[in-house]
Amino acid sequence: MSCTRQQRGAALLTAMLAVALVTTLASAALWQQWRHVEIETAERGRSQTSLLMTGALDWTRLILREDAVSAQGAEADHLGEPWALPVQESKLSTFLSQDQQWREGDPEVFLSGRITDAQSRMNVMNLLDNGQISPAALARFAALFERLNLPLAELQTLAQQLQQAQQAIAPAATGRNSARSATAPLMPQHTSQLVWLGLRPTTLAALQNHITVLPEATPVNLNTASAEVLSAAIAGLDLTTARQLVLQRQGGHWASLSAAQKALGPAGRLLDDQQHSVRSRYFEVHGRMRIDQVVQQEIALVRREGNQVRMLWRVRSPQTLHTAPLQ
Repeated sequence: MSCTRQQRGAALLTAMLAVALVTTLASAALWQQWRHVEIETAERGRSQTSLLMTGALDWTRLILREDAVSAQGAEADHLGEPWALPVQESKLSTFLSQDQQWREGDPEVFLSGRITDAQSRMNVMNLLDNGQISPAALARFAALFERLNLPLAELQTLAQQLQQAQQAIAPAATGRNSARSATAPLMPQHTSQLVWLGLRPTTLAALQNHITVLPEATPVNLNTASAEVLSAAIAGLDLTTARQLVLQRQGGHWASLSAAQKALGPAGRLLDDQQHSVRSRYFEVHGRMRIDQVVQQEIALVRREGNQVRMLWRVRSPQTLHTAPLQ
């Protein structure tokens, strides 16, 4: 009798173990299947977002190209042109569906963006002239730092580190390595990387709307520059007068550098076509895609040469949760 009870207990225990094993395997298989579905959905979403962003960037390049064609040789780029109008958040959900019918449960997709004139800001690369720090450019940047109440010591560090980064490019290009090039900072491509050259994040945040990093030295576009940039880029122009000029400029842009000289009065005599212009070649494209509450933002730098617009770089920001449309 005792032996029979032991056999029954062993059989029951074996059955329970078998059920537990089957349940565990089934749960693991179900989890693996759910994981694969989630990964596939995320990959499809990223791929779709990338394609949409690429399409949006191609569209902005077309706008800039058409602007150059329609200008018919005009020398001015200004904030009254079509490229300067931002695209407010627009719904794309119906357009993206297979039968162009949005259904409950389908993701809500929105696109917004804008084009900004990269030459409306002071170019950090102007600090160097043939590998040496330019005193004139350093003075203009110092004026900007003073107007924004930023420490001039960081400007000195920025210029020196930029010089070292540029000097390190030549040995690296020839395949030679030296102690100097090995310890030199990397050459930045966009403003967020200027922390490599000694700018504190707080300083960079204050400068964000007033400086840029372009592949070559460039003049400031007087038609699109802010009052702070105008007053720093033009010697003898105070910030109050610069703000008045920005208001005056809203009534009509300056079609030529000579027209800007007349509007500036005595300060206009100091304009230099190497440092000041009314036309731009470099533009930044800002794109923002929102799928439900997940937001993906990208920024790209493009260069316009005649009627050709070429993308130089494109940076994607980490995904975030929705807060507000791109301003």
